[in-house]
Amino acid sequence: MKKVNIGGVPEHFNLAWYLTLKNGEYKEKDINLRWKDYHGGTGQMCKALRNKDIDIAVILTEGIIKDIIDGNDCKIVQVFVKSPLIWGIHVGEHSSFHSVKDIKGSRAAISRYGSGSHLMTYINAENNNWNLETDLNFEVIKNLDGAVKALTNNTADYFMWEKFTTKPLVDTGVFRHIGDCPTPWPCFVIAVRQEFIDNEKDTLKTILNIINNTTIDFKHIPSIDKTIANRYDQKLEDVQQWLAITEWSQNQISEATINKVQTELLHLNIISKKLAYNKIVENI
Repeated sequence: MKKVNIGGVPEHFNLAWYLTLKNGEYKEKDINLRWKDYHGGTGQMCKALRNKDIDIAVILTEGIIKDIIDGNDCKIVQVFVKSPLIWGIHVGEHSSFHSVKDIKGSRAAISRYGSGSHLMTYINAENNNWNLETDLNFEVIKNLDGAVKALTNNTADYFMWEKFTTKPLVDTGVFRHIGDCPTPWPCFVIAVRQEFIDNEKDTLKTILNIINNTTIDFKHIPSIDKTIANRYDQKLEDVQQWLAITEWSQNQISEATINKVQTELLHLNIISKKLAYNKIVENI
C-alpha cells in the first residue's frame, strides 16, 4: 500500500478529507493517506513541505505562491476552495480598540512570517490606505491558542483569522470582532511536492479524483450543517451562513489568478519577483 502524507488546517473547510478517510476510500485504491493537522497554518505547512514531512498540503493560495517563489520545490495542482476566505479582524474583549481604523499602527498577532495571518495584514492595510512600513507591527504567536493568550495578556493588539473558526471565541467573550477582510482570490489550493508529482502522478490523480467526487456534492450531504456544527463546536446558523458563501472547486487555478496574486504580493513588497505560470502550477 502506497503511503502518502497530507496536511491541512483542522477547520471545517477540510471536513471532506475526513469523510473520505473515514470511509476508507483511499485504502480501497491501495493508498494509505495519512492526514496531519497543522494548527499553525500556512507557514507551518510550507516548512513541512520543504522538509518532506508531508507530500501534499491544502493551503492558502497567497502563502504557497510566496513560498514557491522563495524556493519551495512544489506546485499547485488545483484549487480546493474557490470562494474567498473571510478573514475576521479581532481584538481582545477588553481592548480599547473598537474599529479597524483604531488598530492602525498597533501590533498584529501572526502565526508565522509568511503565513496567511501575516500576509493578510498587508491586504487589510492597503484596503485602509495605511503606510505599509510604519503602520504594521507584528508579534509571532504560532497558532490560535497563542493569539488568545496574546490578546488577553495585551502582548498583541489584533488578530486576523478565518471568521467562522474564531466565531466561538467571539460568542464566549474572548475576542471581539471589529471587521472583515476577504481574500481577493480563491482561498485554498492543493499543493504537492515536485518530487511526488514526478514519481507518483497516478497516485496523485487517484487522490484528487476521490476528494473531488466528495466536494462536488459536499453541500448536499444529508445534515452536513449539523455534522459541521457538532464537530467544530459551531452554532448551526453560523455553519449555514458559511455553507451559503463557500464554494469548492475541482479545477486548476487560472493563469489570470496566479498573475493577480503575484502582482498584489509584489506591490506589497512581500515578494521580490514574479514567476511564470508553469513554475507555480502543474496540470495533472
